[in-house]
Amino acid sequence: MNTDGMCWGEMGVFSGTAHPDLAREIAGHLGLEMGALTASRFPDGEIEVRINESVRGVDAFIIQPTCPPVNENLMELLVMTDALCRASAGRITAVVPYYGYARQDKKAAGREPITARMVADVMTTVGIDRLVTVDLHSAQIQGFFGVPVDHLTAVNELSRYMAAKELDNLVVVSPDAGRVKLAAEYANRLGAPVVIIHKRRLGPERPEVAHVVGDVEGKAPVVIDDMITTGGTIGRSVKALLENGAKPEIYVMATHPVLVGRALENLANPAIQEIVVTNTIPLAPEKRLERIKVVTIAPLIADAIRSIHTNASVSRLFQ
Repeated sequence: MNTDGMCWGEMGVFSGTAHPDLAREIAGHLGLEMGALTASRFPDGEIEVRINESVRGVDAFIIQPTCPPVNENLMELLVMTDALCRASAGRITAVVPYYGYARQDKKAAGREPITARMVADVMTTVGIDRLVTVDLHSAQIQGFFGVPVDHLTAVNELSRYMAAKELDNLVVVSPDAGRVKLAAEYANRLGAPVVIIHKRRLGPERPEVAHVVGDVEGKAPVVIDDMITTGGTIGRSVKALLENGAKPEIYVMATHPVLVGRALENLANPAIQEIVVTNTIPLAPEKRLERIKVVTIAPLIADAIRSIHTNASVSRLFQ
């Protein structure tokens, strides 16, 4: 049912256990107290959720990135949604800054699932009326939902951070062909050219070779991506840039700091000056390195929530 034209009463912001710090920051920007919700575990590991206040008719927003542990956080989101539905919440918006399972957005080979679509189906079936997310791995995932999706981007926030450095001879680097459009968005805001790293595998027993398309000689590269998972792509990109004469003053920018496996090892190249990310995903203490700078996404999400609640335009946030 299309509920966009309805006028909602009280607004409530609720958080699971995935990223309560971000939820509290968003609520603070909205001038709200956090909704009274308890998420815990039964002795066998099952998720228990209890809403500790009346939410009848409330315009409810659940802040819950489905970051690692992905399955736990996703299931918790679904259980919270069901609890709000059964407590007669008016509308339920899932604010999922990081959307897990986004990589499986198509069949790359036979007999594979399209898990991004399956997760979208489960979310809407359980009762989510709207989704707010940030920098999906693939923009087509918006079409997997039968409910409105507000796809926010952190490009403005990250670009402002980098522009404040006033670096000379800046170039924006796409680490592969799939991120060229994203690189162009950064380049437009920073007034810099785009460089592309083209990768090809010479054979089944031969390693991947990276070719730099564009001039990086004596330039200060900014390597961009939507997420940093194991850091392998970024590490190989930095090596290729240095081999092609780039200054050993390389910056890395990405929205989602997943940082699993050997990520910190792969990003240990001393030529990397800073790794700039947002707080869509909480950083564990061991990952809070001096070089990792976190730009908050809370004001952007709070503005989106306020616009949704008041039926104002969300598209203005992209300008």
